[in-house]
Amino acid sequence: MKQVSGKKLIKILIKKGWTLLRIKGSHHILSNPNGDGRLIIPVHGNKPLRVGMLKALMKESGLVESDL
Repeated sequence: MKQVSGKKLIKILIKKGWTLLRIKGSHHILSNPNGDGRLIIPVHGNKPLRVGMLKALMKESGLVESDL
């Protein structure tokens, strides 16, 4: 699996139609295009997300590995 930072994942999701609702500390909260789902993405500089966290976020957002 490709390593992706929180910043990079947010950029990918925004291109897919997700919108940034707010930032609280190091956590960015995004809303999906339908407005009925939310994702909380930790952003710690350019540090890559752990594999389990990345897989869970991809599953919730509907992303596939080729989107990264």
